[in-house]
Amino acid sequence: MSSVKDSCLCGSVHFEYEAEPVLTVIGHCRHCQKASGTASSVNVVVPKPSLHVEGRTLWTFKDVGDSGEALQRLFCRNCGSPIVSYTDDMPELAFVKAGTLEDVSGLAPSLEIWCDSVQPRPPPRPRLTAHRASLPGIPA
Repeated sequence: MSSVKDSCLCGSVHFEYEAEPVLTVIGHCRHCQKASGTASSVNVVVPKPSLHVEGRTLWTFKDVGDSGEALQRLFCRNCGSPIVSYTDDMPELAFVKAGTLEDVSGLAPSLEIWCDSVQPRPPPRPRLTAHRASLPGIPA
C-alpha cells in the first residue's frame, strides 16, 4: 500500500499513515453526530503506530462515548477540523476522520455501528435541482 497523506481544512495539520486500514466504520451514535456536525461519522481505522501527525498542536477533547468508554477527539486548533479519535478500549487503533481525506475514491465502509441512533433520512426528492458547486446566485 502506498501511504495516505492529508491535512485539515486550513493545512496547519498534516498526517500520514502507511498501513492498510483495519476497517472503515460509519458511527451513528449521538456523540459521533455531535462531534461531526452531521448524521454520522465515517472513520478509517488504522493501527495507531502507523499514523504520524505533524504541524500545529492539536486540541484534544476528552469524552465518554455512547459505549461508556473514554475517548479522545483531536481537532486542528486553527480551523477546528476533526482529525482523529482514540478510544481507551482499543488503544492500538486510530480512527482517522474520512472527511479529512483528499481522495475518498477507495473508501469502502465495512461496518456501521450504533444503528439505533441513525437519523431519519428523507425520501428521495426527484424534482430538486442538484448543483455541483455553490448555491445559484451565491459565489463559490
